[in-house]
Amino acid sequence: MKLSMKKSLLALALAMGVGSAANAATWDVKITNLTNGNHFTPLLVTAHASTAHLYTPGIAASAALQGMAECGDLSGLLALTEVGAADADTIVNPVGTGDLLAPGASTTAMITTSATHLSIVAMILPTNDGFVGLDAMQIPTAAGTYTYFINGYDAGTEANTELKDVASSCAINQEGYPGAPSGHEGTGGSGMVGADSNTMVHVHRGVLGDSDSTGGLSDLDSTVHRWQNPIAKVTVTVN
Repeated sequence: MKLSMKKSLLALALAMGVGSAANAATWDVKITNLTNGNHFTPLLVTAHASTAHLYTPGIAASAALQGMAECGDLSGLLALTEVGAADADTIVNPVGTGDLLAPGASTTAMITTSATHLSIVAMILPTNDGFVGLDAMQIPTAAGTYTYFINGYDAGTEANTELKDVASSCAINQEGYPGAPSGHEGTGGSGMVGADSNTMVHVHRGVLGDSDSTGGLSDLDSTVHRWQNPIAKVTVTVN
């Protein structure tokens, strides 16, 4: 009786294992930077359950999201139980260690998962607290290629002064963008503020910039750094 029960339990466990493996899918996730002169910091590409969210528009940013949006720091998000460390269904920076996704460039992450939803985030450089975001998008189970155009979001944690952070390369709660990889920065800006009253996560207004390299409101060049949504294209191939 006991031996028979053990065999039944073993058979059930094996069946569940086979079923779990059979349900796993492979997604090729291609991210393309659609901007003219802005870079994306190291990307976090993760598959998860429908109940997980890295951010929610209309809700105040978490400390983990703030760290990513202001400094490109993914450590807080990777510490979330819904995400966890880098593995088969959580890919950190498919571009390459320490590398940025340049304007017009693409990168691809391969995810093997039994999860149903996909999220992607990365800071936009140069911005004060802007990030490119895809939140909990349900990916179809049928094999095929699916395309999504995604927006830039404002974490709502810092005013969009568009002034360079000259005190440090990056500091949380200290106004200023950490750098402009494309160059073309000006100096002497007085600060592009005024209507920054939304402290919740919201759709970013885009970098405005100006044409004054030694003054004006912004330290950014409107002919290089200005962008409007959508800011990225995501192509998911379900194999």
